[in-house]
Amino acid sequence: MGARPAILLVTKAVFLLALGALLAASAAAAGPRVQAADYDAFWLWAGVRGRAELAAAKTIYLHSGEIGPDHNGFVRMKAQGVTEPGPHKATLWLVYRVRSLDWPPQIVAQIRRRLEAWRAQPGPVAGVQIDFDAVTRGLQNYAAFLRALRRELPESCALGVTGLMDWASQASPEDLNALAGSVDELVFQTYRGAQTVENIDAYLARLGRLRIPYRLGLAEGAEWSPPRALAQRPNFLGYVVFLRNRGASIAQ
Repeated sequence: MGARPAILLVTKAVFLLALGALLAASAAAAGPRVQAADYDAFWLWAGVRGRAELAAAKTIYLHSGEIGPDHNGFVRMKAQGVTEPGPHKATLWLVYRVRSLDWPPQIVAQIRRRLEAWRAQPGPVAGVQIDFDAVTRGLQNYAAFLRALRRELPESCALGVTGLMDWASQASPEDLNALAGSVDELVFQTYRGAQTVENIDAYLARLGRLRIPYRLGLAEGAEWSPPRALAQRPNFLGYVVFLRNRGASIAQ
């Protein structure tokens, strides 16, 4: 009778050791994950709490507004993120999440005013980034929209866009390079939800044909092993990490 509890304790201890070893092996097999402290450029979306990493950031892509139809179907801008511009050390990009390209004239006027307000504060502001999920077959139309927007922005304002990894695999070189001339920087989102897309290396292999300077957007906490050849590409500028609150998924 007295031996049975001892056997159970030993069995439980063996099980816990085996479980710990299995979890450790799984973590090792999963590969390294994106840690914000290892990077210096971040997307800061509305609702994401301040982080220590932001104090040392060199570049912050600041969620500044949502542009899309309201409940009556009129395209409007809704301000997001930091409401009052202030002094900053990091170089800022003002990011606008876009759900419609059918803009009335006041949208660009609002963007210009916001840009001027931030540039009136101490600290550099690079320009504006447009976050729009253009389908691959619509890239030529998107490029035309961006050329028109470029003409409406100050010459000193850089224009950037986010890009889907599907562009790399499905778009022709002509479609992608149609963005050149109006776009100063393209940031590809390497993730869906909170995870890096499957077969990411196959997508990245196609980016060598790009003539546009580009970065890769990473999801904080996602698996990521940087390809060695990437750093050798002349148009590759580095990474941008999408910060998120602990335990939260990425939603755009």
